[in-house]
Amino acid sequence: METVAGSPAVIVAIDGPSGTGKSSTSKAVAAQLGLRYLDTGAQYRAITWWMVHHGVDITDPAAIAAVAGQPEIVSGTDPAAPTISVDGTDVAGPIRTQEVTAKVSAVSAVPEVRTRITELQRTIARAAEGGIVVEGRDIGTTVLPDADLKIFLTASPEARAARRSGELNGADVKATQEALVKRDAADSSRKTSPLAKAGDAVEVDTTDLTLQQVIECVVTLVEERREGKTLVEGKRAAR
Repeated sequence: METVAGSPAVIVAIDGPSGTGKSSTSKAVAAQLGLRYLDTGAQYRAITWWMVHHGVDITDPAAIAAVAGQPEIVSGTDPAAPTISVDGTDVAGPIRTQEVTAKVSAVSAVPEVRTRITELQRTIARAAEGGIVVEGRDIGTTVLPDADLKIFLTASPEARAARRSGELNGADVKATQEALVKRDAADSSRKTSPLAKAGDAVEVDTTDLTLQQVIECVVTLVEERREGKTLVEGKRAAR
């Protein structure tokens, strides 16, 4: 993957609830524009997997907080082949199980976990040469409030449930929608870094758009921001 020659580095924050197309859009935009890519949700799933694997009581925030700093989480940022490992173990598959999905909100709500993962995310974003697309739920509001571009993806509950059901190989749409609504409530109401749209974020409703249309929309927004940065940097250099 190569960064577009002559383009300034740009940090893009893409937030939104599950089923809005964040992952597919973020990876495609990063690949098309020569940027790195970070799935922050995978990091929270990874630490949740570690907690489950080590028998930590997920219903006890104090128990979770006490060991939040122990697992070593490493995220690969190539949009063509993103990776995630914990203590040297590839967990890309295990973190997508229903068991982890059902427990990730509880683990990610613990302040010590969010502090640990947020620091990791900032370190990765700052080290990304050429720029990066970072997707999650609190990137524009908490993790990278100074991101060059913030985008908040939305979609109707029905559309999100239909998409997620397809990803889960035909899972019951109604049950999937209920699960999504439940997670939305948990993520939006947690005290630390809740799911929320940043005040300066561009909202993109993906309900009636194809994935390709969403990608094209976001690519355009990123390119416009890049052009703006190029102009600003050019004026500074001319002074």
